[in-house]
Amino acid sequence: MMAVTYRLWQMLLGWGFVGLVYNSSDRWQGAGYQLTPSWIDRAIPFSPHAVWLYLSFFLIIPLCYLICPLNRIKWLRSSMQLAALVAGVIYLLWPTTIAYPLDQANSLSSSLLAALIKVDSKQNCLPSLHIALTVLAVWAAADSRNKLRSVLLVAWGLGIAFSILQLRRHLLVDLLSGAALAVMVGYACQRIQWIASGVRQGERQ
Repeated sequence: MMAVTYRLWQMLLGWGFVGLVYNSSDRWQGAGYQLTPSWIDRAIPFSPHAVWLYLSFFLIIPLCYLICPLNRIKWLRSSMQLAALVAGVIYLLWPTTIAYPLDQANSLSSSLLAALIKVDSKQNCLPSLHIALTVLAVWAAADSRNKLRSVLLVAWGLGIAFSILQLRRHLLVDLLSGAALAVMVGYACQRIQWIASGVRQGERQ
């Protein structure tokens, strides 16, 4: 029980900080530069039904916090925080937006998408924190001793990425920059942890 509480606390510190930076930067930034879709973006048909897979992001993040090895929890939390800081600076210095499609269908998926649009930012496009956090969460939970689970998590993450393009919440360039951001901050936080661990060992000797 203590381990679960610890994991949830670390998730609150990491994911909660992301929400704080995301919403603050959205409030303080200027008008966004409209990004141009690539041919890949244009080739993927819009579908409001992708909203279900898109929102599974809010399941995969807590799941990965709960199942990842305990020694990766602080890394996941600090990587999310650093990703939010870097993305927040970009959002403020170079705010971006896209041309969002109008969904006039009458379905449960469309109603859910309309509710999402009301609360989500119309800017904060590049880099995509939706993808950056997904990459970091899957990275933390991936385990060579449980290859099936790791493959399923990667497939889930790729599904979320495709759903983002289907919903036109982001463009491909946003996803690629979000994934690059995750890799950059992930390795940076790993390096910081290694250095800090070496310092602590040296102090004990």
